[in-house]
Amino acid sequence: MKAVVQRVTRASVTVGGEQISAIGRGICVLLGISMEDSQKEVEHMVRKILNLRVFEDESGKHWSKSVMDKEYEVLCVSQFTLQCVLKGNKPDFHLAMPTEQAESFYNSFLEQLRKSYRPELIRDGKFGAYMQVHIQNDGPVTIELESPAPGAASSDPKQHRSLPRMLRRMQSGTMSSRGGCRI
Repeated sequence: MKAVVQRVTRASVTVGGEQISAIGRGICVLLGISMEDSQKEVEHMVRKILNLRVFEDESGKHWSKSVMDKEYEVLCVSQFTLQCVLKGNKPDFHLAMPTEQAESFYNSFLEQLRKSYRPELIRDGKFGAYMQVHIQNDGPVTIELESPAPGAASSDPKQHRSLPRMLRRMQSGTMSSRGGCRI
C-alpha cells in the first residue's frame, strides 16, 4: 500500500462538474492499493497517516502535531496509479489490486480510519470515478508512505536507533569494528 499525504489548507473532489467532497485545514491522502495488501497493511497505514506529525504546535514548533492532535480533517482519494510500474515510458498497473477487490478494500480502509479517529472529519472521493482533486498544499508539505512488504523487517527507524550511533563511533575511532570500545 502506498500513500501520498499532503498537508493542505483546503482540498476538494469534483466528479462531473459537481463537488462531492471538501475539507478545510488538514491532510489529503492519495491511496494506492496493491494486490499483496492485507488488513495488516490497512492497520499500518491508518496508524501512520493519523499520527504523522506535519503540523506545528501552539508555540510554533514545526513537525510536532498530527492531524488527530489538531483535530483537523482528512480527505482520502483512491488512486490506483500510485501502483504504477514503468515499462519504458508506458505506465503498467499490474501491481494494483483489481477494481472488484479494491473497492471493498478501500472501504475497509475508510472504515478503519473512521474508527480510529472522528468519523465526521473523514471525507473521501468517489471510488472508480474520474475525479478532479483540488489541493491547496500548505508549505508545500508532501510525504510518501509505503507499508512494509509482507515478511519484510520493520522500516521503523526507532527500532534501528543504535545502528547509526555504532557507525558514528566506529568512524570516530572510539569503537572497534567488532563492537568493543577502545580505551
